Amino acid sequence: MPVRLVLPADPLLGTPGQEVVARLWKRQQTSTGWLYQVGLPAYRNSEDGGVEVTEYRVWVRAPEHVRPVDGVDYDQVDTERLERTPQSTAREVLGARRPSGWVLQKLRGERGPARSVLHTPDCEEAPAGAPVLDLDQALDAAEHPGTRLCVLCGCAQELSPVLQGFDHLGSDGSDG
Repeated sequence: MPVRLVLPADPLLGTPGQEVVARLWKRQQTSTGWLYQVGLPAYRNSEDGGVEVTEYRVWVRAPEHVRPVDGVDYDQVDTERLERTPQSTAREVLGARRPSGWVLQKLRGERGPARSVLHTPDCEEAPAGAPVLDLDQALDAAEHPGTRLCVLCGCAQELSPVLQGFDHLGSDGSDG
């Protein structure tokens, strides 16, 4: 199947970007988008010193590097799609997950009631190299009167309902 291949500009030669017609061999869906295998006509030197026609095949990203040719039906092109898994669907809907667990930051030399802060592991304020706590360990630490829950990283939003129960929520599911 013919496809338009977008060639890059070459600033050293001073040539602008251009489109040429190539042959589309295969399409492959990846986790980062689509790749198309295209063949470009070229020449190569033969063993007897002559020149012969050949094809140079390369994988390119779609749609950045390829364009359809008007009137061409691409339904017959060999196409590999990613299998949809429940995890990929959930990740697509919910977005990237944060690392599991929580970490405890001990505040040394601080005065006042808070002597430690509980964070998610990927919080900017979390101490580097601190051991990751599981849910039970995090809840034990959170119940200590000298511990506060970080609101910047969502630790407070995650653990407060578990610590306080859901009775503090109104009948409509909102606070109040």
